[in-house]
Amino acid sequence: MKACLEGYKVLFTTVPLFITQLKELKSTKTLRTYQNKLFKYDLVILDEFGYISADKEGAELLFTNIYLRAGQKSTIITTNLSFDRWGEIFGDPVMTAAMTDRLTHKSYVVNMNGNSYRMKETKA
Repeated sequence: MKACLEGYKVLFTTVPLFITQLKELKSTKTLRTYQNKLFKYDLVILDEFGYISADKEGAELLFTNIYLRAGQKSTIITTNLSFDRWGEIFGDPVMTAAMTDRLTHKSYVVNMNGNSYRMKETKA
C-alpha cells in the first residue's frame, strides 16, 4: 500500500489469475506486449503462490515472467509453502530450483508466524 501511496506503479494479482492471464495472452499472441507492460511496473505482488498446482505451460510462463524481472524490478510473492514444497506445485524440480534461485538472489525472505488476521476478525 505504501508503494502505491508514494507513486510507484504496482500490480497486485493472485498467481492463479496471473497464470491464467499469461496463458490467454499467449494463445492470442499478445503475450510480448503484456510482458513489456509488466516490466513497467515498479513492483509486482503475486499472492497465493502454491494454492493451486500449475501445469507445465503455466509453470513455464510464470518462471519466464519472474526471470524477466529478476535483478531489475521488484517482485513480492506471498505463500504459505516453504521453498522445499514448491516442487509439489510445479512438478519440475529443475525449473522450481531455478525459479527459487532467481527469486531469492539479492532478496529478503520474510517468514511470518502467528495467527491469521482473517481468523481474528471472525466472530464465533
